[in-house]
Amino acid sequence: MANLRSALRDIKKSRARAERNQSVRSAIKTLVKKTRVAIDGGDESATQMYSDTSALVDKAAKRNIIHKNAANRRKSRLAKRLKAAQAQAQTS
Repeated sequence: MANLRSALRDIKKSRARAERNQSVRSAIKTLVKKTRVAIDGGDESATQMYSDTSALVDKAAKRNIIHKNAANRRKSRLAKRLKAAQAQAQTS
């Protein structure tokens, strides 16, 4: 346990930040899954969901909650799925 009052305050801040960051990470995972399901299901709102997911991932990367490359990788994989699904829908 910390001895100094400032150390105790730092621990409180650290826990609050960790909780906030965890909720953002969880929201990202949830939105990515929902977007993936929408894309695979051929939903018309998949493009809008991809846009929302992309914005959330970018904000998290900007605030250093997730790494910049991880954010780009997630967006890239979703975009690749979306493009493939749209191409298949046009050929069908």
